[in-house]
Amino acid sequence: MAVRNIIFDLGGVFIDIHYHKTRDAFTALGVADFDALFQQSFSNPLFAKLEQGELSPEDFYDAFRAETGLDVSNAQICDAWNAMLGDFRPKSIDVLPTLKTTHSIFLLSNTNQIHHEAFTTQYQQTFGYDFDAHFDVAHYSHILGLRKPHVACYEAVLQQHGLMASETLFIDDTPKNIAGAQAAGLQTLLLSPGLLLENELTKWM
Repeated sequence: MAVRNIIFDLGGVFIDIHYHKTRDAFTALGVADFDALFQQSFSNPLFAKLEQGELSPEDFYDAFRAETGLDVSNAQICDAWNAMLGDFRPKSIDVLPTLKTTHSIFLLSNTNQIHHEAFTTQYQQTFGYDFDAHFDVAHYSHILGLRKPHVACYEAVLQQHGLMASETLFIDDTPKNIAGAQAAGLQTLLLSPGLLLENELTKWM
C-alpha cells in the first residue's frame, strides 16, 4: 500500500550513537559491568524508567549511585551518559524538507530528558535552528510516557494523528523496535549498520 506517513527513529537514523563511548566512560568511573545495565537491545529498569519519564534526572542520578555504589557527581554521570551522542547526519536530515511537502512525517525516539537537552542544544548550536521543526510532530518517550517496542507506543502516535498503520512507514535501526512496529501493523524499514537513510528511502518513494 502507498506510504502517506513516515515515522522516523532518531539514533542511528539522524544522529550517530556510540554506545561503547558511554560504556567506556562509565567503566572509567568504576562501573564494573555496564553492559549488564544498558545495551541498545536491553535496558535495566532504571534506564527504562528514565526513558519513560518516570524518573527525573536528579532521581536517576541518585538511583544510579545507589545501584552501583559509586561516589560520583551528577555531572560525571551526565557526561558519561551523554558520551554516546555523536554527530548529526546532515545528508540524512537534508531529505526531510522535500519529504515534508509530500508526506506527513513524525519522529518517535526512545530517549530521556538528559539526552534530549544535550542533542537539542547540539543541533541548535551546529545548525542554528530547532531540530523538531523538521517534523509535523516529534515524539520522545520520556514525554510520551511510552517506549518502543511496546505496541501501545506506536498506536498512541497513530491515534493522536489519525494515521492508518497500513499507510505508515516506520524507520528504525533496532530490530526489536521494527518488530514492535510490525505488530502494530506499520510498514517498516530497518536501517542496519552501514545503511543510510538517504540511500534506503529512495527504494520506498
